[in-house]
Amino acid sequence: MGNVEQRSIDKATQEVLKKAQAENINTVWDRFDQQQPQCGFGQLGLCCTVCNMGPCRIDPFGEGAQTGACGANADTITARNLARKVAVGASAHSDHGRDVAHTLSLISDGAKHTHKGGHSHSYEISDVEKLKALAVEFGIDSTKNKDEMAKELSKKLLEEFGRQQGELTFTKRAPKKRQEIWKKLGITPRGIDREVVELLHTTTMGVDNDYKNLIQSGMRCALSDGWGGSMIATDVQDIILGSPQPIRGKVNLGVLKENYVNIVVHGHEPVLSEMAVKAAQDPELLKLAKKMGAEGINLAGICCTANEVLMRHGIPVAGNFLQQELAIITGAVEVMMVDVQCIMPALQEVAACFHTKLVTTSPKARFPGVTHIEFNPENAYETTKQIVKLAVENFSARNKERVNIPAEEMDLVAGFTKEVVFQILGGKYRATYRPLNEAIISGRLRGLAGVVGCNNPRQTHDYFHTTLVKELIRHDVLVLQTGCSAIACAKQGLLIPEAAKLYAGQGLQEICEAVGIPPVLHLGSCVDNSRILTAASHVITEGGLGEDISDLPAAGCAPEWMSEKAITIGFYFVASGVYTVFGASPFATMGSKNVTDYLTKGLEGVTGGSFEFCDDPIKTAKLMIAHIDKKRQDLKLKPAMYEAGKA
Repeated sequence: MGNVEQRSIDKATQEVLKKAQAENINTVWDRFDQQQPQCGFGQLGLCCTVCNMGPCRIDPFGEGAQTGACGANADTITARNLARKVAVGASAHSDHGRDVAHTLSLISDGAKHTHKGGHSHSYEISDVEKLKALAVEFGIDSTKNKDEMAKELSKKLLEEFGRQQGELTFTKRAPKKRQEIWKKLGITPRGIDREVVELLHTTTMGVDNDYKNLIQSGMRCALSDGWGGSMIATDVQDIILGSPQPIRGKVNLGVLKENYVNIVVHGHEPVLSEMAVKAAQDPELLKLAKKMGAEGINLAGICCTANEVLMRHGIPVAGNFLQQELAIITGAVEVMMVDVQCIMPALQEVAACFHTKLVTTSPKARFPGVTHIEFNPENAYETTKQIVKLAVENFSARNKERVNIPAEEMDLVAGFTKEVVFQILGGKYRATYRPLNEAIISGRLRGLAGVVGCNNPRQTHDYFHTTLVKELIRHDVLVLQTGCSAIACAKQGLLIPEAAKLYAGQGLQEICEAVGIPPVLHLGSCVDNSRILTAASHVITEGGLGEDISDLPAAGCAPEWMSEKAITIGFYFVASGVYTVFGASPFATMGSKNVTDYLTKGLEGVTGGSFEFCDDPIKTAKLMIAHIDKKRQDLKLKPAMYEAGKA
């Protein structure tokens, strides 16, 4: 059994891990330990399984085989393995975007359903202004009624997936100079599905053997996600579910309530969780909950679904990726309803130790032996109500003696978007990024950092995220966050305005106090990294900080990454000109010095961005700050105001 303090810095996580150990319940940390030592060839990216002549492996010490049976060397094998991961990550986020665009199509066709009371709980257009703005981008007459606009827009959005020629529409949001770089390199994405399929084709046996070309194909595929599928998901979710506004909420396992029916939504697609929010407030189900002996129904989230319902409704967040099993181990969860992505297969084994029912809802994600209630937008409310009712009826099966809910919970503020930042800085009627740009130009604000990504049992849970972010804001770097990284920092109290006084440098503190924002801004779920890209483009458009995203005093980091989606995100940020640091471990490329050198050194001269790998949060912060300072020097800006002693 591992030391819980070494596994996580979060007190709630430590408490539930002790409960799991006492009850002999395996968690992801135990399974990770059982895998040691892990395959060295796989960790270095030197294992190839793309044809049936293998598996082949390259000897990293140069004493054994230096090519696979087909003749592929370490450069080809590692680049090919990496490219395949990019394709998988892009397909995950982009398929999410396709489903959301399909839901918009259903709304425009009037596919509405009502429950027995006659009140419609189906989806509708919640943000008409954003619908109009997107219509204009796609050449649609914005004076039409909203249903006609939505119908035309959904058609054009779905065509982006199957597009064979030309350029994805959203790539025009990038600065002109960035668009020119993509064209020169031949990596402007044409169609979302085309780029995924073509990249997978190039990695099959006997096709592309040039590691640089494989990496450039990977960047084009990644761009089809960041400036395509993910951006579609973000914007259309805003249209259907409503654009987020700053909202207060609470986070950590303490948000589970002992005398309530606890339902945890987990996954990534908010069209399901949106209905769960409504069903949890259904008078009929609330009455049934009282009858079953509960005080009410409590909805909480895990992972990116948590971020979606948080930033639109203030629904509490139970935890991030590594806490999904722990929520069940509290003994207080009646139902965990899941859709897709980042859902551990072990959840059923853990749920079987308690009364908790695990319910899968997507035809894409079935678990053997698990209750499956298939969800689709056509009967969204009725399906979700059925799941909530199952949870309510399961309350009586709870063993109260096994309930142990940690007391830890923390306040946070979420719901920042590029539109919100416009209004906060410039006001509703003269929205502008000018104050942000001027703060950077003057040196009051050193620069910007995007800190995103997952958790990984390789590292102490949440430690890298929070230590890095504290160091960045201490040096007057405004931090933008999404996904599980945002949840990690929220648990440590970094996502409230009061955090500026406790942790931020003087310049950032002054800005936060002036406009009433935290020093760390929650921008949403992992598909909402697209919000960071568009915000960066707006900063360039505002002027004074260069002509391209690569000119900005800005850097990115995925400290505790684990998913292939994180690799794709890293690739589209680097392809967009952002210096990006990955923690935990490199993504299986270190078996090839050529590939590693190209990613960390060669790409800067190609795209203006580059990768870096570092497993220490303070060193990572220093690398990011050094890059930000270099970009300030390149722009001939004054040094950071307070550290330069010129305040």
